[in-house]
Amino acid sequence: MQSKLASIGVDVLKGVGPKIQEKLARLSIFNLEDLLFHLPTRYQDRSRIHPIGSLLHGQTAQICGVIESANILFGKRRSLVCKISDESGSLDIRLFYFSMAQKKQFVAGQYIQCFGQVSHFGRNFGMIHPEMTFLKDNPQPKLEEGLKAIYPTTEGLQQRTLHSIMAQALNYLSRNQVTELLPNSWLEKLKFPPLKDALLTLHHPPLEVSLDALENGEHPLIKRLAFEELVAQHIALQRIKSNTRSHKAISIAPATEIRDRFEKDLPFSLTSAQQRVIHEIANDMKNDYPMMRLVQGDVGSGKTLVAAINMLSIAAQEDLQSALMAPTEILAEQHYKSFKTWFEPHGVTVVLLTSKMPAAEKRQALSTIESGEAKMVIGTHALFQNKVTFKGLALVVIDEQHRFGVEQRKTLLEKGFQANNGQHQPHQLVMTATPIPRTLAQTAFADLDLSIIDELPPGRKPIQTVVISDAKREQVIERVKQACMTDKRQVYWVCTLIDESEELQCQAAEATHQQLSEQLTQLKIGLIHGRMKPAEKQQVMNAFKQGETDLLVATTVIEVGVDVPNASLMIIENPERLGLSQLHQLRGRVGRGDKESHCLLMYHSPLSNNAKQRLNVMRESSDGFVIAEKDLELRGPGEVLGTRQTGVIEYKFADLIRDSELLPEVYACADDLAGHHSEHADALCARWVKVGEQLSRV
Repeated sequence: MQSKLASIGVDVLKGVGPKIQEKLARLSIFNLEDLLFHLPTRYQDRSRIHPIGSLLHGQTAQICGVIESANILFGKRRSLVCKISDESGSLDIRLFYFSMAQKKQFVAGQYIQCFGQVSHFGRNFGMIHPEMTFLKDNPQPKLEEGLKAIYPTTEGLQQRTLHSIMAQALNYLSRNQVTELLPNSWLEKLKFPPLKDALLTLHHPPLEVSLDALENGEHPLIKRLAFEELVAQHIALQRIKSNTRSHKAISIAPATEIRDRFEKDLPFSLTSAQQRVIHEIANDMKNDYPMMRLVQGDVGSGKTLVAAINMLSIAAQEDLQSALMAPTEILAEQHYKSFKTWFEPHGVTVVLLTSKMPAAEKRQALSTIESGEAKMVIGTHALFQNKVTFKGLALVVIDEQHRFGVEQRKTLLEKGFQANNGQHQPHQLVMTATPIPRTLAQTAFADLDLSIIDELPPGRKPIQTVVISDAKREQVIERVKQACMTDKRQVYWVCTLIDESEELQCQAAEATHQQLSEQLTQLKIGLIHGRMKPAEKQQVMNAFKQGETDLLVATTVIEVGVDVPNASLMIIENPERLGLSQLHQLRGRVGRGDKESHCLLMYHSPLSNNAKQRLNVMRESSDGFVIAEKDLELRGPGEVLGTRQTGVIEYKFADLIRDSELLPEVYACADDLAGHHSEHADALCARWVKVGEQLSRV
């Protein structure tokens, strides 16, 4: 069933030595077929020049103009600003990282070609660190033919290397066939083009192919590959679920007495949704095979308490332990404090384990975990380090499951397997605050049983959401000042960009931080983004939580964060660039206290009809599940579920929102392959699902 291309290693390609081979292996690329199925995430049109006067905020464009001036500006942060112009208008190029040698390249009167994302700085348009070609006295730009593919990559592997080796792989493909793994009956029924044609075109699309159709996923060639991947991954997830039930787990009886005492001591009553999900989890843990359950709950629905009550049933059993893994140290510490308050009065020992703990505290924590004295262990990635040994790990709870890699979760479960002398798997409970439309749950979590907490605690004040144009930016800044100085509240200011480049997002946040610092000199303003070291991010978030910072400028890294009850105002710039589910997650960072909270969605005109509808949904609804369904219904470009990683599989190419209309046929085709074409099903999983059957215990 293996094609000829799958039997040829990437080392046959010119330029692929041991170092490049090692980098390709990180992307699960070992042979030519792997390489050909490493598909572009987006495309760039470098075949034409955009007039500066036609540019829109957030647009990625190529421009060519004459250099007018280049000056170093000194504010809170030094920057080099170069003004360029063409016949239609002018634009600023802003560099935060530069040398004097670079400054000398900007010669007034000479020509420059730039490719990058357009932002606005106050009233001026600009580009932050664009790609630049200095044309000197030649006014003719250097243009490319066709659309340029941009590939997913890894550290140290540049786009030009990928383009070079991909061109060679495509040459092999033109002389050979790639094996069709979907039965002919399905190809004919769905009118799909040949796989070879799809691959050749998607790697090197001609200019007449619609860039919008490619990037929005509406092109038939993209639908054809998305269908194949969805079928493969649905088969893999079904196999994982079936395989899981062949393993043994410890049957846990509900500790009714201690649970009743605990619930009676709570200063509030559990919602009916919480009670229902607690019961579903308890029923799962009675089984002698491992629970694999996902709990979906909107922001503030009380997921952590639901997990905690079931962890209490484990604590009541002799020599058994449970562990909760959180994505950040701040969140782990927050959970630890809550668990100590809840459970230590009931005689349950709760231990915190993080990588930043002092050595003596860490040794003590490791000792109590190994002895079994620690009945509940709360931690971060530190939980799966080699030094950690559990006495009897019976339940693993993963908070915000999409923040952890598959291998990390697998390692923690293996620890439980080892602690139980290789005889029992731990039960597994994963939690997410990213609502998935119910119509998609069958695909996204085909390997997991699903529980939904679809009710918020009574008395919680809804967040007031306002949609406002960035033309009123100065009024928004004044509102921030009032919130911090008069109302003594704290504020988030979130920077977003349409480009997926984390570097550009960080630079935009840095520029915004500088501008706000210059305008709001009375406030203490923090900055957090994805390029900062973990310790720096921790320090910034701690300062904000403790009230030492008034205003926090951030990228979307705060999507999953901690409770800061005093934060009651959030500004989200360019909300039209984000999916509804992600906007809802960000908005959930405020409204944690007893004061009325507000979220200002500051958009940039002109808005498309689709964007207007989506922002209107945010204004009218605070129900994450309603928002997720609208996300599916509107299906704007690039709308995803908040992450490409859902369940235990990361989608390389398919998009569950975009491709949802394919799902009924996907399920039918997957059942047909699994039931009547098992050899094809195996090969299809090998092609698309690189993590494979080793995930059967994840």
